[in-house]
Amino acid sequence: MAEILSALRSLMASHSPPLHALIVPSEDYHQSEYVSDRDKRREFVSGFTGSAGLALITKDEARLWTDGRYFLQAMQQLSDQWQLMRIGEDPSVDSWISDNLPREAAIGVDPWCVSVDTAQRWERAFAKKQQKLIQTSSNLVDEVWKNQPPAETNPVIVHPLEFAGRSVAEKLKDLREKLAIERARGIIITALDEVAWLYNIRGSDVSYCPVVHAFAIVTLNSAFLYVDKRKVSSKVSSSIQENGIEVREYGAVSSDVALLASNQLDKDTGLSSGRNDVCETGSCEAEENNNDLIWVDPASCCYALFSKLDAKKMLLQQSPLALAKALKVIDALPIWLNLTIENPVELDGLRNAHIRDGAAVVQYLVWLDKQACKDAISLSNAQMQEIYGASGYFLEGKGASKKRLCTDSWCFFMLLNEPSRETMKLTEVTASDKLEGFRATKEHFRGLSFPTISSVGPNAAVIHYSPQPETCAELDPDSIYLFDSGAQYLDGTTDITRTVHFGKPSEHEKACYTSVSGF
Repeated sequence: MAEILSALRSLMASHSPPLHALIVPSEDYHQSEYVSDRDKRREFVSGFTGSAGLALITKDEARLWTDGRYFLQAMQQLSDQWQLMRIGEDPSVDSWISDNLPREAAIGVDPWCVSVDTAQRWERAFAKKQQKLIQTSSNLVDEVWKNQPPAETNPVIVHPLEFAGRSVAEKLKDLREKLAIERARGIIITALDEVAWLYNIRGSDVSYCPVVHAFAIVTLNSAFLYVDKRKVSSKVSSSIQENGIEVREYGAVSSDVALLASNQLDKDTGLSSGRNDVCETGSCEAEENNNDLIWVDPASCCYALFSKLDAKKMLLQQSPLALAKALKVIDALPIWLNLTIENPVELDGLRNAHIRDGAAVVQYLVWLDKQACKDAISLSNAQMQEIYGASGYFLEGKGASKKRLCTDSWCFFMLLNEPSRETMKLTEVTASDKLEGFRATKEHFRGLSFPTISSVGPNAAVIHYSPQPETCAELDPDSIYLFDSGAQYLDGTTDITRTVHFGKPSEHEKACYTSVSGF
């Protein structure tokens, strides 16, 4: 870690202008919360593996900001070269910089990894002491990350209409109608889930998320998908182009945003069928003359693309796809929105996915319950429950039949640890693997939706706890067991949390559980 900080400080000193500080956000070029291994730059420099956080490196200090979900984890993972800054308790990063760095200090950041909203908020804070936010021409962390993982090249997949519910043509038509209402001639779409939803495509570029690293630009006349073309098969490419979408290389989005700003992008396209019948004959040209704004979502668009646009001709507003993607039925929409969204297929898919997923979770709980002294000792159910609660001791595997009758916990403990017994204690990891196995048997299963939080006793108090095979705890009937997990299915995504106790919970455990469950 010391070597990494030293190398970064050397690059900061040689930068033009020299940097007094370097901000390393958690986000990727699309402002994603969860990123690919290649984009885990903040994790690389700090050693902190949580999904949310921001690192600041100055000439003499290294600080990491994160929220309450990760305080315990950060304290465990950060070396003594780093200081933890608790969001909500300590000053924010922009306030700290403004108060602690010298007047006219230069603060560097990769403009691809910070949103418009965030960059502008920082600039306002820095202006108090004439401090400057400097957009670095390259990512300094990438320059010192010698073993940085390669970019993902997983294939793009067309999401079937039977699960999407609405065609790409319908979605583009609705989007262009919203552009016309807002007097915009184009929109830049940067959020990975919005690109995937709009174009009915899926991928696996980010673990646990069925998305593709891609940008999209949609105008009144054209539509573009910016993606590594190695990921796009000829079959998928044909399907995309049938919807009037031109596939361009991922890196071309930068120059195309500049063309969009100068109203040259539509003239540069090789496609002429991108309108999908939005405009009547001759009306699109008239609309273009009246609509001169570029729609940008300031929360998801990176500062690098924003900087290529004319600030006077931008519509800084939440992406219209955010609402369209979230709402499934027309009955849920306020009349004033004047939208025609209706997608019962997505709603039915969500229900069905949760039904299947719920069945898997019930199977898991039943299986856990049966692991208590399976094939074991000739204790009666009453004796087992008296000593170890409802489920006894967690074991997996077959054991030799025992004739002996134990009447106390020490005898039972010794019996379980006899070498002749061919059993294996269940751990947080082996248990969560079993849960994934139950889910994998369900129709349309495509993987987990996030790493399973499988936690015993004190570990259950660590928010977003991630069990590791080498250090994880064993299941214990005398301790609380919490699991937080979910899955990706073709028709929906799930997330479920349950807290159980297979023995006799203490009064303190009951009180804690009741207090938390009350929220």
